[in-house]
Amino acid sequence: MKKSSGTIRSHRSRVLGALLVAALCSVALAAKKPLTDEPLQWKPTSDIRLGALQKTTASIQFEPFKDVREKPESIGQNREDKEPKPVTTKDDVGAFVSTHMRELFNKVGYTTVDSGGAITIKGEVKDFFVDETDTYHGTFVVHLTVIGHNGATLWSGNASGEAARFGRSYKLENYYEVLSDAVVNTVSSMLASEEFQKALLKG
Repeated sequence: MKKSSGTIRSHRSRVLGALLVAALCSVALAAKKPLTDEPLQWKPTSDIRLGALQKTTASIQFEPFKDVREKPESIGQNREDKEPKPVTTKDDVGAFVSTHMRELFNKVGYTTVDSGGAITIKGEVKDFFVDETDTYHGTFVVHLTVIGHNGATLWSGNASGEAARFGRSYKLENYYEVLSDAVVNTVSSMLASEEFQKALLKG
């Protein structure tokens, strides 16, 4: 017995409707998935800015920075809704930051080494966080200590940088980009500081 065209159309409509509901549910579930225990990724969108720079020829050693924040796993949050949505990582933020700051020093022409450097840079991460509302706003603060070959402290103080951007809501890539740019901007301000340059030259 053949089905009428109306019955076929009705069946197709029900199937399409069910598929649409399933797709919308999948999207809703994906949107609600918390960004927790995410691996850190280096995704800068800005370049380091250099002014007049007197570069030391001495080798520089970056020790892995310590993360001294109260919540070392917390790297961001979305506050668009009443209940904030967290962004967390299990990675070592201090090691991540020092590794990429060293890469930036290499990029502008400094010589860095794994050990035995004439200058040693130690750091304590005090802030590494993105606050998302209508935009993404990232802040990075690190306390640095520059030590000479004889063990004397050549410079000690805070270095900081910020970054902001628009982007899709609660998107992990945007958190990566803003955090990376905040580190890039911090290194730019460090290398623009005459006091910091003089400390490196003393080494």
